[in-house]
Parts: sequence; structure tokens; C-alpha cells
Amino acid sequence: MGVIIVLLCLAGVIFIYFYNNPMKHGRWFMIRRFINWFPLGMTYAFLYMGRYNLNVSKNALGSLMSKEDFGVIFAAGTITYALSFLVNGPLVDKFGGKAGIIISAVGSAVANILLGILTYLVLMGKLQMNMVVAYSILYSLNMYFQSFGGVSIIKVKAYWFHVRERGVFGAIFGTLISFGVYFAFDWGQAIVNMLKTNSTVPVTWFSNFLKSIFALETKAVDPIWAVFFIPAVIMIFWAIMDWIFIKDTPEEANFPPFDTADASSGHMHERDFTALELLKRVFTSPLMLTFAFIELTTGVVRNGIYQWYIIFAYEVKQPGGEFFLDNFGLLLCVFGIIGGFLGGLISDNFFQSRRSPPIVFFNGFIFIMVLLMAVFLTSSPVIVGSAAVLISMAVIGAHSLMSGTAAADFGGRKATATSSGIVDGFVYLGSGIQSFSLGFLTTWDWHWWPIFLMPFTLLGMYLAIRIWHELPEATKKYIVEVEHKKVV
Repeated sequence: MGVIIVLLCLAGVIFIYFYNNPMKHGRWFMIRRFINWFPLGMTYAFLYMGRYNLNVSKNALGSLMSKEDFGVIFAAGTITYALSFLVNGPLVDKFGGKAGIIISAVGSAVANILLGILTYLVLMGKLQMNMVVAYSILYSLNMYFQSFGGVSIIKVKAYWFHVRERGVFGAIFGTLISFGVYFAFDWGQAIVNMLKTNSTVPVTWFSNFLKSIFALETKAVDPIWAVFFIPAVIMIFWAIMDWIFIKDTPEEANFPPFDTADASSGHMHERDFTALELLKRVFTSPLMLTFAFIELTTGVVRNGIYQWYIIFAYEVKQPGGEFFLDNFGLLLCVFGIIGGFLGGLISDNFFQSRRSPPIVFFNGFIFIMVLLMAVFLTSSPVIVGSAAVLISMAVIGAHSLMSGTAAADFGGRKATATSSGIVDGFVYLGSGIQSFSLGFLTTWDWHWWPIFLMPFTLLGMYLAIRIWHELPEATKKYIVEVEHKKVV
């Protein structure tokens, strides 16, 4: 059923993509752009499967990986991810999104294979070094390559989507994240369940096939390592598709030059920025830094839910709330898609493609949901599960507008990867902060979980209010020209 719902969501996203054509592009341009973003997007979705599979393995490993261990490992990876953009953003701006997404997929696939080997050694009792150190090193390597993914998809988007239609692409970006979360949590857990020694899942040819590959010489130990190997194979497949189908710009696909009315409009003929100039352009911009700190708050909340809800639900039994635990990935997927499209459509249709107003609304909503979690944490599993899912809806809407859209609008095509990368890097700085903090706080008392998230939602709302009216100058000029034509 979950697969059918996800396929229906994908069909709906594709329909909205073709239906939403405010720039009146020709039919072949719309089709070729779809051929471009679909493999790019699926690669990005499966990168998420190769990122959050650590969460699935933590529960499967049980006492072998404590909450404190998991918090340290995840934090090491997320901080690596955040700092990587100082290098990878300028690299993708120089070499293009196609090269970036292929590097990301292949590098992450190799790192996942190494994580699978490590998990095998841990479960078979053959590891002679500190497990936390070993996982932290390999997960950090994985996250380094993962960091190429988001900036690459946004880099390609910057050349193919006009600012006035990027809100909807931001929604597509949020959808891809949502698919990835579904693949990671539900497909990942399904893999673990199928391969358990005493599995209650019905035996099928597929589960027997997986066991024949991954069980190796033992039947006494669950082959959890498969949750790392399978995403690696899938990512290699999509890397090949990217190499075949992606074009970095419309010109490479034999279309005329396309002015997207972002911050690079009127400057595309100028020389490219150096790496230092790109970094200076971002770190000396008060607006970009505001975007970044909004995203830091988003990162705290997003992974504060993604990372800890399943662990909480396993540790603190949720009578009546089993539906949320059993379908967490699917629920995050569906509601993440809703959040992404809500944010994008509201931004483009009601606020002239200003990205901050919807983020203000989203953060206010998140605060209410986190407050409900704090009040009902141990008394109502249904309210807690519902609040967690609704938070994911709002946080994906906010994230897709900030990292996926606003940073590209104001960074412009020449600096898209560096701008969006550094802003996205702050998401993972926030993730690292919450991972370190909640790994220890929840060991004392789970009530610290929602309480810790509250101030970050208010900070994100305050910062978004401060930039309520911001738009790139080229976008303002475009809007004035369009309004003038309507009057004439």
C-alpha cells in the first residue's frame, strides 16, 4: 500500500509540474526539463536512503549502539556535512551540478558499502577498535559525499527554472526529500524486517533472494548490513542515469539562453567568481547569513523529529500510536510533499515569490505542535505521533523554500551552489547541535526532547519576520515589467 501511495504522489507531482507553466514554456522545453530533473531528483531521494539508514541500523543494533553513541556518530556526520560546503559549494559552482550529483552518488555508495562491512564486523564480533570512532569516521565520509547532492540539484535548477516558478520547484525539492525519507525509514526497516532470523514478515522470493546474498555463512546473526549495501547499489544505478540524461543548462540541450531573473541576471557575461570570492559573497551578506541562521533552526527541528521519534517510540511504548511507528516514513513522505507544495504555492501565488512569509507561518505552527508534544508526551501517543508528522510537513515546507529556493534566488546562477550549500550547511550544524544535545538529554528524561526544540522555532519565526519583504532586484524589475504590460 505504501508503494502505491508514493507512486500516486509522484504522479501528482509530475502532473503539477506540467500544469504549472507561468512562463509559457514550449512543450519540448517542459519535457526536456522533466527528463533533466527526474533522474537528478531520484538520485537525491536515494541519497537520503543512504543517509538515514543509520537511524534504522541503530534500532536494529539495539544495545550495541546506545543513544549517546548514536548522537555522537550522527553529529559527527552532520557537522562534516555542514563544513563540507566550504569546499564543495565552490566546486559545484565551477564544474556544474551534473558532475556534483554523480560524485555524490558514487562517493556515498562507496561509503555505504564500507558502513555495511563495518556493521558486519561489529555483529560478527570481529571489530578490534572503538565502534563509535569507526562509525563516526565512515559516516562522516558518507556525509561529505552526501553534501554534493543538494547543491548539485539546486545548481541545475538555477539554470532551468525562472524565479517566478521556483516556488513550485522548491515544492518538488521538498517532495524529493520526502521520498528519500520514505525510502530510508520504511524501505530500510522493511529490509531489516525481512532479514531477521525470527522474522514475522511472510517469506517471499524476494526475502529469500536477499537472505541468500547477505546472510553469508551465519544464520544466527541478523544481516543488518544489507541496509547499507542495498542503497549503495541503487545510487550507482541513478548515477549512471544522471550521466546519460542530465544537462547543466538549457543551452547544452540546444535551447536558447534563458534569463531566470535571479541575482545573476545582467552579470552572466562576466567572469566566474573564484572560490574565495564566492565564500566572501555569502559570508559578508547579512541577508544570506539570516537565511543560514533560519536554516540552523530548521535543522534542529527537522532532525530533532526525524532522528528521535522512532527511537522514542521504541523506548517508550506507544499504545494506540503504533500506526505512526509502523508507517513513519510513509507519513513523513506524504506530509512532507504537502508542506513543500503549500510553501511553494503560497510564496509564488500570494507573496510575489517572497520566501519568508510562508516560513513565518510554518514556524508558528511548529511551535504549537512542539508545545502539544511537550504537554502530551507520556499521556497521548496519538497526539505525539500526529504532532511529529505535522511538524515534518511544516519543516520540509520551510527548508525547501530556504535552502532549495531563496538561497538560489539571491545567490544567482553564478553562486547558486555556494550560497545554497552554506545555507544548507547551517541546517546540518543545527542537526549536529540537537544530536549531541538530545543524545544526552533524553538519556536523563525524554521531556527534554520537545522542550529543547521550542526556542529554535521562535528564533526561526523572528528571523523570517525580519526579512519579510526581501526579493532579488532582478525579480522586482521583472514583476514591475509584467505589471506594466498588464496595464498597457
